[in-house]
Amino acid sequence: MNQSNLSPQEREAPRTHLILITTPIIFAIVSILDGQVLNWSTQLNDIVPLFVRIIFCIIFGIIALILIQISHKTLFSNNKLPDILITDGIFKYIRNPMYLGILLIYIAVICFSISLISLGVFIVIFIVYDKMVKIEESILEEIFANEFLEYKKKVSRWIPKIY
Repeated sequence: MNQSNLSPQEREAPRTHLILITTPIIFAIVSILDGQVLNWSTQLNDIVPLFVRIIFCIIFGIIALILIQISHKTLFSNNKLPDILITDGIFKYIRNPMYLGILLIYIAVICFSISLISLGVFIVIFIVYDKMVKIEESILEEIFANEFLEYKKKVSRWIPKIY
């Protein structure tokens, strides 16, 4: 299959944009309701000091923004989708740095709020993202065949391989 024949939407899982728009809205509503209004599952906030929560929130937030920025710059440096499988730069260590960055933003919020209900919503969101990535990776397998299969053997989907 020739990659240049596929539109950007054909390279993505169905409803990717809808997922990327609705999941943070749902997460924000649940986090705000639990953390600011209902306080159903935020008891750990009484145990973990605010400065510790802020430090972890900032750390995860910075890592997230760096991953998103580097992967976006690598993928879209010339304002069009690449014609080759990108396996260098950040993609040398992880297959989905942009999605990982987005997920780390959720974790940063959870670190700040320590809402157990938000953690449950995050787990559902992670499962949705993982399914979305599996669909997109199957598209990449069709496009790049053995080259992508070899890449998958070397590079992890979610946890960066630093060594």
